[in-house]
Amino acid sequence: MSEQFITLDRLKTLVEKYSVVNSSVSDPDILLNSLLESVKHLVNCEAAYLLLARRETNDFEFGICLGKNNSEVRKQVVDGNSIAGWVARNNKTVIVNDVASDPRFNRKIQEKTQYIIHNLIGFPLTIEGVCFGVIELMNKLDDEEFTEEDIALVDIFGHQASIAYKNAVNLKKSRDQLSLFKNAFEAGKEYHPFIAKNPVIISLIESIKQASAINSSVLITGESGVGKELFAEQVHLLSNRKDKPLVRVSCASLNPTLLESELFGHVKGAYTDAHSDTKGRFETANGGTLFLDEIGELPLNLQAKLLRVLQEKKFERVGSSETICVDVRIIAATNRDLEQMITEGSFRKDLYFRLNVLPIAVPPLRNRRDEIPDLAMYFVNKSETHKGFKGFSEEAKKAMLKYMWPGNIRELENTIERACIFGTPPLIKVEDLRLPMDNPVEETDGNVPSAGGSSYYPKEKVSAMQTAMGEDRTLKSALNQFKKEYLIKILNETGWNQTAAAKILDIQRTYVSKLMTELGIKK
Repeated sequence: MSEQFITLDRLKTLVEKYSVVNSSVSDPDILLNSLLESVKHLVNCEAAYLLLARRETNDFEFGICLGKNNSEVRKQVVDGNSIAGWVARNNKTVIVNDVASDPRFNRKIQEKTQYIIHNLIGFPLTIEGVCFGVIELMNKLDDEEFTEEDIALVDIFGHQASIAYKNAVNLKKSRDQLSLFKNAFEAGKEYHPFIAKNPVIISLIESIKQASAINSSVLITGESGVGKELFAEQVHLLSNRKDKPLVRVSCASLNPTLLESELFGHVKGAYTDAHSDTKGRFETANGGTLFLDEIGELPLNLQAKLLRVLQEKKFERVGSSETICVDVRIIAATNRDLEQMITEGSFRKDLYFRLNVLPIAVPPLRNRRDEIPDLAMYFVNKSETHKGFKGFSEEAKKAMLKYMWPGNIRELENTIERACIFGTPPLIKVEDLRLPMDNPVEETDGNVPSAGGSSYYPKEKVSAMQTAMGEDRTLKSALNQFKKEYLIKILNETGWNQTAAAKILDIQRTYVSKLMTELGIKK
């Protein structure tokens, strides 16, 4: 390109616009929007679009749109075989004053949006030499053509803006990490840091915030290992009880007699080892919150006693007739189907409705894969054996995003801890993860997406399931069929050792036996 001279007026405008962009350095998204508005004004064009590169699919999505038909444009995906694709691959600015005759021009977007493009400039945005996006400036005003002076301007501007964006990204990462540590410090050692990136999870937190002023009971449901306890912590920390205690009880960890004493306390002589009066967890949590994990394991007699506390806020210690009054908010959690248990008579219907005032359904990790990279890096930094790992290889990242994670976040944490032990810095490699290869996400064309949109069942598996279900096509029947097939798979893997199967499934051995009876599973 021949040397180009920029007029004094345009150079002054360039400095002014760069100052605007640089003032937005604290937030990458605001910065990109300022960048696009500034460069659109700088070259005097009709429209400006930021295209963000998607490496896994070799195409682009619209990040920011400043032009006509913006709502329709945002829905489109730009193919890699396009002018934008050429700019990204070659990492070069390009000027096209006769778009229609350019062989790189892809007409699909124009046909869908009905926005006619006559000429354009495309220039890359890079970080450390890697193009992360392309800015396209469309249709110079007053029917003029883009000039070499325009290219000189956007090259200077784009280079400086990329540096500013990189600084903004790094600043945001540092602030996010600082905020994470601050939250953990303020919450105290008994609380876990909460990482939320997925829109569904963020929406759940917003719902919790909206309900922060009320003291209604909360029922958290979800598969084992999805982080139900962390949601319980957020319910407490975002409520007006945050300065009071959050007391936790696992209903599955104690036998019924000990559990009753643990919850409600006992008086001296109530049973053989009761040598003194002892407060229960309800009294300890007075004014605060009581988290009842694995509520589905609570025996029926204790369900009745819990129902009374919810209704009347009263109870008696074991072995006493003296009534005690408490002010406690109840948060319950379970990975079991309580409605099915009600049908079977193993869970009280009235208690279920008392608990389920504010329901929170936590999605499995396979349906919130956008959180996997952040969670994985958090577990690397948390590990006592991380040995200075800086991150993951590209193959390891792909493997983590592809894997189904049947054990959810708990399995991810254990996997990262194991990788930190066996891996060698600076990066955790795919072989360090030691993921089982029989449980990936299927990615062939003949697959059926799940309701969550992130995991898939091959069509032949769905057909087999439908055949096994017969005429009953209800969701409950499908879930039971899946439970049966999956439980048989685990039992086969463990040689039908119910204790070993229960450990893998993260449930009680007695529940494995109960499931086998309910689902008609015999060796």
